[in-house]
Amino acid sequence: MEKENSEYLVGKCLVSSPCMEDEPFSRSVIYVCSHTKDGAMGFIINKKIKEFSFADLAMQLPIDFNKPVTPIDLYQGGPLDKVRGFVLHSTDYKRADSIEPGGGVAISSSIDILTDIAFGAGPKDNIIALGYSNWAPSQLEQEIINNQWIVVPASPELVFKTKDEDKWQAALDSIGIDISRFSNICGRA
Repeated sequence: MEKENSEYLVGKCLVSSPCMEDEPFSRSVIYVCSHTKDGAMGFIINKKIKEFSFADLAMQLPIDFNKPVTPIDLYQGGPLDKVRGFVLHSTDYKRADSIEPGGGVAISSSIDILTDIAFGAGPKDNIIALGYSNWAPSQLEQEIINNQWIVVPASPELVFKTKDEDKWQAALDSIGIDISRFSNICGRA
């Protein structure tokens, strides 16, 4: 019998353990949007892209802008397919392609949401992520066993309202983890 979705990590966040030092995962918080026996996918939600802006992105899209675009941050969703965009957003906004994995977060990937955001008609809260993070079958589970990730509940407050530089610690605080008690060595005891 196949596991039900509730046994997977969809709609949760992964917090990198202190021993993860490789970018982009060092001190990262990842929202998991898909997790099945075939693997997992998620988006880093606390690392802004500094060298590329929403205005730069908007100029590459087939959208006719009559006025300058409001500055909007872009996020490094992960190391894979960095030119592909996804929008994590509040559930007040729905389009045909929107999905709601859980934790009060929805995801859309059509150009329509970017247009709506640019013109102020988009969701109340959003994170525009370029790229994504992906795990092969059983890879994420093994990384969790090896203490590379800590699983925490997702919430709109954590995903959208907490300052990026505070998300890692806030995620740990949400489940009462004192990171100073962690070993700096990953692996199993």
